Amino acid sequence: MSGVILTPKQVLDLIPQQDPFRFVDDIVELDEDHIVGVYRFRPEADFYRGHFPGNPVTPGVILIESLAQVGIVALGLYLLARESKDDVTKIMTLFTDTDVEFSGIVNPGDRVTITAEKVFFRRRKLRSRAEMKLDDGTVVCSGTVSGMGIFK
Repeated sequence: MSGVILTPKQVLDLIPQQDPFRFVDDIVELDEDHIVGVYRFRPEADFYRGHFPGNPVTPGVILIESLAQVGIVALGLYLLARESKDDVTKIMTLFTDTDVEFSGIVNPGDRVTITAEKVFFRRRKLRSRAEMKLDDGTVVCSGTVSGMGIFK
């Protein structure tokens, strides 16, 4: 699947993270410069049991993982398939660093939209500027996420 332009559905199908650790339900926009994905945080997710029992909120590390799955993994798969001769099914994307600020909370059941713009992509390394918003437009977190593709 190299040297091709993948559809959002094809990219979604290639994301290696699976339930219960996939935090992207759909990709609604995708091109060589940006991606937009959505996810609804399931109230029954196990991490809510211990993260502020009685008043659960989504852990920040899970929010960062969501940013990375959209802005690094999904966008990276699209860019690798488009710009490389490498077979994207043989490459695993590893999260390398982040600089994210939190400005709100995500409650169980909330749906978020994650937008990421490519800052750079070279030698299978990707840095994206990412932002997560609730359905009402409230920004929950934003910053940069980075990762790189390695052969499995």
